[in-house]
Amino acid sequence: MTQSTFKLVSSYKPSGDQPAAIEQLCSGIEAGDRDQVLLGVTGSGKTFTMAHVIQKMGRVSIILAPNKTLAAQLYGEMKEFFPENSVEYFVSYYDYYQPEAYVPKTDTYI
Repeated sequence: MTQSTFKLVSSYKPSGDQPAAIEQLCSGIEAGDRDQVLLGVTGSGKTFTMAHVIQKMGRVSIILAPNKTLAAQLYGEMKEFFPENSVEYFVSYYDYYQPEAYVPKTDTYI
């Protein structure tokens, strides 16, 4: 593990399965595992767990999201967790444009 330059700001501490998940993910990273999956239901603290892994490993990270709504949510949460670090948000429209939803009343794609 490296000395962390990431300071996670939160009044909460990892609980339940989170400490074990953080340890397993960090161990996997240290072992060179390229692919790992963090499973959890909505609201179980996956983003919080990821933030703890980032802090513990002290490594710059890229978080991929399947849509721009989730990407924006992750950006906001990571900004709050790491207010002293650079947190960036990028949506790529490479290849094609595919709206995620259509609002017929206003004829708007979002």
